[in-house]
Amino acid sequence: MRLWLKDSERRDDPIPAKTDDRLAVAVGLIAWVVAGVVVLVVSNPFAGGNAIVAWTCVAGVALGLVGLAYTGRRHRRGHN
Repeated sequence: MRLWLKDSERRDDPIPAKTDDRLAVAVGLIAWVVAGVVVLVVSNPFAGGNAIVAWTCVAGVALGLVGLAYTGRRHRRGHN
């Protein structure tokens, strides 16, 4: 087995698969929303001094919204 091939022996690179990243971002966003609701229902994190858990969920939702806007814009421009 050789680790290096000559350029004449190499196969062409495969064509990149077209994907819709909006679905992956939306699923992640929904997961952060569900996690935030669970944290707020199960315990009151702001009263117990454990607010980092709730703020982590808020940050996840915020970044998910940014990602959803970004991937939606890329999709509209035709960059799958």
